[in-house]
Amino acid sequence: MMPRYVNDMIAPGPPGLPLARPGPSFTPMTSMAQTGAAGIAPAKALIDGFGRRITYLRISVTDRCDLRCRYCMPEAMAFSPRSEILSLEEIAAIADAFVARGVRRIRLTGGEPLVRRGVPDLARMIGRHLATGGLDELTLTTNGTNLARNAQALFDAGIRRVNVSLDSRDPATFRHITRRGEVEKVLDGIAAATAAGLGVKINMVALKGLNEDEIEPMLRWCAAEGHDLTLIETMPLGWIEEDRTDRYLPLTGVREAMAARFTLTPLIDRTGGPARYYRVEELGARIGFITPLTENFCAGCNRVRITAGGMLYLCLGQDARADLRGALRAGGPAALDALLDEAMTRKPEHHDFHIDRRGAAPAVARHMSVTGG
Repeated sequence: MMPRYVNDMIAPGPPGLPLARPGPSFTPMTSMAQTGAAGIAPAKALIDGFGRRITYLRISVTDRCDLRCRYCMPEAMAFSPRSEILSLEEIAAIADAFVARGVRRIRLTGGEPLVRRGVPDLARMIGRHLATGGLDELTLTTNGTNLARNAQALFDAGIRRVNVSLDSRDPATFRHITRRGEVEKVLDGIAAATAAGLGVKINMVALKGLNEDEIEPMLRWCAAEGHDLTLIETMPLGWIEEDRTDRYLPLTGVREAMAARFTLTPLIDRTGGPARYYRVEELGARIGFITPLTENFCAGCNRVRITAGGMLYLCLGQDARADLRGALRAGGPAALDALLDEAMTRKPEHHDFHIDRRGAAPAVARHMSVTGG
């Protein structure tokens, strides 16, 4: 019989969950994670109510960020108290549980993950599953401002690929979008990542009237530098000080315009996420499109996300969630494992993203920085 507290830690929506009491740090659950090593089937795969197998986990290590991108958050953003954030050891223990249940790819995100101390150490803790075959890939998404001083340590920890958010290479436009950023720091970080041996994919949020004229130049720059480029539609997550309809740029139109200028060959390549990739033959480049609004990608969703506070969100655009921190601190690995089973029954079929009415409320109240995309 499932312990009663496991059900109590599931919430279908926003009504307040009690905060878990601070608990001890946890050593990574090596024995659990080894169950999913190469050649050995996981104890029980994570399969949701629609038959989708969960193989990709995104972990936000902090909701804090040193930038204030206009499409992401308000300038006076309120972040979680540090007392509510999981320790690095707890994050590693939760990652172990997911690896044991068949997750093959893990991405560390934020906020901006590299504003938190010890992220390379966390990558090393999780990255040991790469050597055992329990994990296929460990990656990181960053805004690049602190990448130069962390690139080598990330490579040494087992990371081989990073996504860098870069919406403009023009210093004035970059500062306007981020409200405070210096694009030179990001470009230095990208150069350091390449020098360290990390593959780089550039993530560019397409913004009407702000950077749409930079899409082709960005593609050509990525091709010359050997980076992939992924374009992303802005998503209605959290309140911001601007109306997202003013900046929404449908990527179906961008792709059609690009196809008129270049030969786009569809690729079957997948990196675990929702991007659909094409080879730009004339440039020898690869470009991806993430289109949550114009082309819903939910049918093949294989992802769940964990906040820095240990809340498991089962869909980026819905509020179904489960308190992993509470389960881990109250009942240890067994309670955490039971909660994962219960959580899978709550994963929604799809999100409800819409940007079709001026002044409309966002799809969910939480900001992208909470769950890391």
